[in-house]
Amino acid sequence: MSEIRFDGRVAIVTGAGVGLGRSHALGLAARGAKVIVNDLGAGTDGTGASSDAARSVVEEIREAGGRAIANGADVTNPDQVQAMVDEAVAEFGHVDILVNNAGILRDKTFAKMTLDDFQKVVDVHLMGTVNCTHALWRHMIEREYGRIVFTTSASGLYGNFGQSNYGAAKAAMLGLMNVLAQEGGRKNIRVNMLAPTAATRMTEDLLPPETLELLQPETITPGLLALVSEDAPSRMILGAGAGCFSETKVYETKGVALQGDDLSPEGVMTNLARIRDAEGQQEMPGAFDQTRKYARKAAAARGLPMPWDK
Repeated sequence: MSEIRFDGRVAIVTGAGVGLGRSHALGLAARGAKVIVNDLGAGTDGTGASSDAARSVVEEIREAGGRAIANGADVTNPDQVQAMVDEAVAEFGHVDILVNNAGILRDKTFAKMTLDDFQKVVDVHLMGTVNCTHALWRHMIEREYGRIVFTTSASGLYGNFGQSNYGAAKAAMLGLMNVLAQEGGRKNIRVNMLAPTAATRMTEDLLPPETLELLQPETITPGLLALVSEDAPSRMILGAGAGCFSETKVYETKGVALQGDDLSPEGVMTNLARIRDAEGQQEMPGAFDQTRKYARKAAAARGLPMPWDK
């Protein structure tokens, strides 16, 4: 495997003033990328603003011989995001890579959470990702090149007590990735998700010190760099933490076809074990693959010609 480099590439990294974003920005710059270091400078709950953190990362990159500019756009504000993209293109000519990393936490149980706190977290994580991606999408289509990463979380993939807002926003990225990977594929735009477990401001109060010591952001950035490289995969959920990497996939079981009296709530409950049986489970490349599967299965159960098999 030849060395992965980003010479001539331009990257925007959101939430890049501290933690994972800082590590990603430094990692990209160290391998030749020009970097727009975006950070609103807000607290972990999204309040306040300061560009000091972003400027500090830019100085680190420049002192190491790289090129970077700081940007304080609020990712929830489409106008500010578009201005950030325009600034990047004006400064460097184009943008090749987008790392959607900005995020906040407002943890509470659902019973105690206000709708304002729910909406704010969704706005930053999900709509912030949408805003940044949408602002660059046509640019990448026109250039027929793009590498985009959404930062998801185990809280969205598997659930975590007290994080209904965060989990909902992170899970929604799965649907966005699946569609954009299809829509961008013919234009060499590859879209992936990174699911990190890292020691950051957002996790320092949630994990014991000995665990935090293992989960440094620098142990995750190699996975991010792979996901935005020239030969990156697309539509992959890469789990990362402490130098460990794995892939999360969504599978669908083989299932059953119910007819007659069995096609009832009672029939579904009676057959739950068969419905949930993991033997023969498979990935679905797209929504209509599930539709075709069900139509074929129902036709076979009824002895009818198999649709889509001609």
